[in-house]
Amino acid sequence: MKDNYVKLTFAAIGENVATSRMVLSSLLAGYDLSLSALDELKIALSEAVSNSIIHGYGEDASQMVTVEFTIADDILTLAVIDQGVGIADIKQAMEPTFSTRPEHMGLGFVFMDSFMDSLEVTSTLGHGTTVLMKRNLKSEQLFNADAV
Repeated sequence: MKDNYVKLTFAAIGENVATSRMVLSSLLAGYDLSLSALDELKIALSEAVSNSIIHGYGEDASQMVTVEFTIADDILTLAVIDQGVGIADIKQAMEPTFSTRPEHMGLGFVFMDSFMDSLEVTSTLGHGTTVLMKRNLKSEQLFNADAV
């Protein structure tokens, strides 16, 4: 597959979680990924985008979330970027069941970490958060092109 880059910026509303998932699915259409691998990638992306909308912006629809999709040498990189409130303690935020909202399960970072090959979170209070996730797509392909 060819290397590719797509940048998507959208309003911080819940409906746009599905939009980001559709773009990811379209971008990966040329890869012979298993349904479970594709689902894992979409879940990781959904969690990161939802965190930006809910925690970064407090569901303020006037704010914007940016997702950068990069495929280079069969490595998918997803960057989810907001200019929201930031995360005071990244290590604590990444602990299972930690959430600043009691109605939330606090498993978003757990899903991202378990479904991706790498997860990096950078954040500055009052300036926003970037979640950078990577996964090797070549190891996920169902069919070996040489065997066909």
